[in-house]
Amino acid sequence: MHCNKKSLGERFSKRAPSVYIECMTDRKRQIERLFRQHYRAMYKLANILLHDEEESMDIVHDVFARLLEDDKPLQEATARAFLLSSVRNQCLNVMRDRKIDERARGLLMLESEVSSRDAEDLEARISTLYQGIAELMPPACREVITLHYRDGLTFREIAQCLNVSETTVYKHLRHALEQLRQTLKTT
Repeated sequence: MHCNKKSLGERFSKRAPSVYIECMTDRKRQIERLFRQHYRAMYKLANILLHDEEESMDIVHDVFARLLEDDKPLQEATARAFLLSSVRNQCLNVMRDRKIDERARGLLMLESEVSSRDAEDLEARISTLYQGIAELMPPACREVITLHYRDGLTFREIAQCLNVSETTVYKHLRHALEQLRQTLKTT
């Protein structure tokens, strides 16, 4: 019995279930026979292309699993070429996915290297800033810059705290920032 014109469901919807089962068992037998005949060649091709035994077995099994799901007829004369082409195409898909994966990993590694270098550089600069604030600045400048940037106070609030004019606060802050810029330029 040949099952090759319509899908199995369409062909046997009006016929008895036993005919459907008979056709399915014929299809399974054909696929089993093809598996025995061509598995080694298919596996060898996949392993040559992928250099991975487990993935090669998976690909060959996937090709046969798709054959079982598909109800299109498979002609004996072209079965070997079809099966080997299917394996080759699956291997090419895997290799393409690997390349994409490798590129993404490479970019991720590059990004993490850059960000770790940036983080180290930023930490060094912050450390230099703290040293500059603590060691190089006069106490008035240190206090103004700390109140403004650490505590978030405005010029007016700082002036009221220190009992000085806003202009004096501005001058201290400007002087402190100039010293910090000079300190950062030398490092």
